[in-house]
Order: sequence, then C-alpha cells, then structure tokens
Amino acid sequence: MPATPEQQAPRKQTRAAIGSSIGAVVEWYDFLLYGIVAAIVFNEAFFPGVSPLAGTLAAFATFGIGFVCRPLGGLVFGHFGDKLGRKRMLVWTVLLMGVSTALIGALPTYDSIGWWAPLLLVILRALQGFAVGGEWGGAALMAVESAPSKLKAFYSSGVQVGYSVGLILATGAVALMESAVGENGFQDWGWRVPFLISALLVVLALWIRAGVPESEVFKEEVEAQQPQKRTRLPVVKALRKQPAAFLQIIGMRLGELVSMYVVTTFALSYATDKHGFDSGFMLNIGLLVGGIGIVTIPAFAWLSDRYGRKPVFMTGALIGVLGAVPYFMSMESGSTVLLAVTSVLLVNIAHDLIVSVQQPLFTELFGAEYRYSGAGLGYQVASAVGGGFTPFIATALVAFGGGEWYWVAAYLAGGFAASALVALTLRATPARSSAAAERAEGKEGAGRAPV
Repeated sequence: MPATPEQQAPRKQTRAAIGSSIGAVVEWYDFLLYGIVAAIVFNEAFFPGVSPLAGTLAAFATFGIGFVCRPLGGLVFGHFGDKLGRKRMLVWTVLLMGVSTALIGALPTYDSIGWWAPLLLVILRALQGFAVGGEWGGAALMAVESAPSKLKAFYSSGVQVGYSVGLILATGAVALMESAVGENGFQDWGWRVPFLISALLVVLALWIRAGVPESEVFKEEVEAQQPQKRTRLPVVKALRKQPAAFLQIIGMRLGELVSMYVVTTFALSYATDKHGFDSGFMLNIGLLVGGIGIVTIPAFAWLSDRYGRKPVFMTGALIGVLGAVPYFMSMESGSTVLLAVTSVLLVNIAHDLIVSVQQPLFTELFGAEYRYSGAGLGYQVASAVGGGFTPFIATALVAFGGGEWYWVAAYLAGGFAASALVALTLRATPARSSAAAERAEGKEGAGRAPV
C-alpha cells in the first residue's frame, strides 16, 4: 500500500534538510579554504616583491572580492529561484563553486605568468562569491519550507552546521597537507591539493541534491500561479513590501560575521606574526570551533524553536560584546589554553547562538513568491558589508594602532553591539505560518515559537 502524504512528509523533510546541509558543506569548504590559504600562502605566491604587510593586505583584499560578488549572486540566483524553483539553483551554485575552486588549485603563480596570476585569482574568487551568494537563500528556504512548523530552526540548522563542517574540512585539509609535506612543501605546491579535492566533493553534493524534491511551498504558492500573475521582478517586490527587512538582516549579521572572520582568518596571520603562536595551533582552533559548532548550532536552534528566536539571538550578541577584549588579552598572554577558551566563547557561544536562528528568522520576513530574492540578497549584502573585508579592516586597524589589538577588539565588540540593537527592533509576534507546509504535515493552524 503506497504511503499517504502524511506518512511521506517526514521523509521529505529529512531529505530536504540533508540535501541543504550537504551542499552547504561543499560550498563553505571551497569558500573558507581560500581565506585560510590566503592568510599563509597567497601573499608570497601571488603578490611577491612587496612588504609582508602589503602582501597580506593584498591577499585579504582578494578574499574580500568574493564577498563583494555575493550580493550579485544572491540577486541572480534569488530571481531565478523565485521563478524556477529552489532545487535548480542549488544544483548550479554547487557546480559553479566547485569548478572555480578546482581551477584555483591549478592556477600558475606570479613567478610563472606575472600579473596574470593575481588577475586570474581575483576572477576565480569573484566566481566563488557569485556561487555562494545564491547558496544560503536556496538552502535555507529548501530546509525551512520543508520542515515541521514547530521545528523550523532545528531542521534548517544544517545549513549553518554546513559552515562548521566546511570549516573543519578546509582547516583539516590544510593542516594535514602542511604536516605531510612540511611548511616549505606546502608553500611550494601542497596548498593546491585541498583546492583540487573540491572536484570530488562537488560530485557528491550534486548526486545528493539531485534526489531532493522541490519545496512544497514553492510548488503550491508560486509554481501553481498563472504565469501572468507571477512577480516579474521578485527582488523589486521584496524591496517594496519589506524594505526594513533588508536593513535588519544586515545589522543582525554584523556580530556573527566579524567574530567568525576575526577568529578563523585574521587571527591566523596576526597571532602567528605578532604573538608567536604556531600556525598549526591556530589551524587547530578552526578545527575545534568547527567541531563544537556541529553540536551547539542545532542545540541552540532547538532552544529557539521552544523559547523564541529573539531571546537566543540577544544572548549571543551580548556574550560577544563581553568576550571581545578577553579574546585579545588571551592572545597577548601567549597562553594556548586561554586562547582556545576565548575562541570557543566567541564562536561556539556568541556566534552560534546568533546563527542558529537565522534561517527561519530571516526567510520569514518575506513572502513565499519573493523570499529567495529578499532573504538571499539581504543576507549576502550583509556578508559583503560585514564579513568580506573584516580581515583587511582588522589588519589595517592593527597598523593604525601601532601593532596593538585595541582597535580590532573595539571593532569586534561594536559588531555584536550593533546586532543586539537591531534585534531589539524585531516585534515579538508569532512567525507567519505556511499553509502549504502545514497541509504537508496534515495539521492546521500549528503555532511556532515567538520571535
């Protein structure tokens, strides 16, 4: 006897959650790998002949280019995701990301082709940013729109867990290669291997995503509409209907973005050059926070489903404000234990509390027919504003402060404080419920946790 729609629903919900998270792992492995390698290799491989500071700034500037292109990816993939469906766009984003990353691994250095090397590096990094720009919106929507109405945050937390797993894989691949071939071998050729491995991960992600069904919300609320009644430019409608939502998303992401890229990218060069920490230890910090995030993000997401998005978010932002100065003081002390503890405090407590609620919190700010465009674009504009140039800005602030960390700590605390202030503007009302999602579960009027 064939399964009823009510019996099939849990299976579809699980497949959508897994498909979203696996694809996110591959996307973030590729994207974060660039930042890790840029901090320790690209300044010499692609920008030789300049001072160490200038080379590091140049490497981090190309890192930021990827973030500049993320809003464009959010706009383009969001438009077609609202028109053609979430699933198709998620296949294209992971394919484009994988090809770009593998090509970086095969790219000749400055010594071989001169200034063509950094130029091609910038182009490939831009393509990475364009691809990842369309990833979050589609993955978050696929998971949120398919999840049980009372567990939206928990089921969609895999999208953010994908970041943690991607960070583990990227950091682990770099650490393993550096250990296997030595520092000189890694600087010479070993750094290429983690990029080339991306091709295998892409094949896996494409296979998994091909078996994920399209979002029921899209099929019932958008695809079912007459073509002439569909929104021609979803992003325009999103801007017209919920203009404040874009600014809220940007503000609420500042603390999360600044903290992650200070701890996992900027500190990798600053702690080794300024305070003498071993690069291997700093890479292990990335492995540590990534591993813990696999547990903390779903746990915090479950708490937000039960007690509300806003209390969980605000707790994380305030902990981040209080943890900024102790983080840099532990670095100055030279204590590996203190640095590990404060890194966990900033990333796995403050940062993970914030990101655990983002999927339902951000996507539910917009209607179904323009949700991919609205939430995706707002999310990626925030990435460009608050994340892409964080390593560059932090490095410049160190130079401005005469080599000291005080201005960077203020920058970090300020990001969390801004996020907390914006979160206060959210109305504590029940989140909108999707009729299509509830019908898929065989329920009516199921409530959700309050904001």
